[in-house]
Amino acid sequence: MIRTYLKSKITEDICLQLEFDNHKWKYLCDCGDASLLTVNDCIKTKALFVSHTHIDHFSNFDFLIRNQIGLEETIIICGPKGIGRNVQGKLWSYTWNLIEEGAITYEVREIVSKNRIKVYELRPPNWDLMEIKEVEVDTLLKNDTFSVRFDILDHATPSIAYLFEEFPKLKINMPKTIKAGPWVNELKDAFLENTPERLLNVHGQTHKAGDFFEYLFYKRGYSVAYVMDHLASNENHKKIIALAQGVDKLYIESYYRDADRDYAFLNHHSTAKESGKVARLAKVKHLHLVHHSKRYAAEVFDLVEEGMAAFEDRQPVFEHGE
Repeated sequence: MIRTYLKSKITEDICLQLEFDNHKWKYLCDCGDASLLTVNDCIKTKALFVSHTHIDHFSNFDFLIRNQIGLEETIIICGPKGIGRNVQGKLWSYTWNLIEEGAITYEVREIVSKNRIKVYELRPPNWDLMEIKEVEVDTLLKNDTFSVRFDILDHATPSIAYLFEEFPKLKINMPKTIKAGPWVNELKDAFLENTPERLLNVHGQTHKAGDFFEYLFYKRGYSVAYVMDHLASNENHKKIIALAQGVDKLYIESYYRDADRDYAFLNHHSTAKESGKVARLAKVKHLHLVHHSKRYAAEVFDLVEEGMAAFEDRQPVFEHGE
């Protein structure tokens, strides 16, 4: 299961946190000025996924730095072309004469194209941007628990959309007449290793592992897509639908109301209505409309309703009128 927490209040800059079962690290998407992000959150953050470095998506990176220095860990930062220089610029804005090199390492994964990234490292006190490699990739990050895929959207600058996917988990549906025990883990190992002849001690009786293979099955992993600032264009929509197809949760920008769609087009943003439509076409299970223009502070719930109505294919019901 992927647990998600908005670290930004509804009128604040966007910041989303993801946590995974049986996994000690947390992960952040964007780091705008989010008042709910805590020191402990920063300490436990292993990677930051930046959509783009407009100030409302990157201003709180200083808070992350402040609370990660001294961890002696490697922290991963992913983002669009130029993210390496953006990170270095933030780090260069402070004096680091009392910090040792091993205090922290930032590994920057800069997305060059749909299937290519550059990898940099930055270390104190000089924070030189050292290029480590340039590689072709299918996934941006992969560990034992989940993987991260991405696509590049148009926001008059590259804006990265991310997809977090848990790996399928091997489960067991045993008849009630057979009691579970330590042998179940051995059974799963035998299944994964394709050794049905392996002998198991099942409560004092010897059985072949293959006798129980019929009770094992794979459960689909949970998925979360994060799609921020983008022009509501056919090209962007095709990319979003492909990336977010059937996801359990979609967090997507809904910056403008439909009445202001000319402003949305001018500023390469989406409206709540357009984001709701694209989520419906992607057959998303749960939609979260986030990241709204501050001009709608008094009618933000109407803005969200406009998007949810489009997602649910119904007429909106407004509190303050159209």
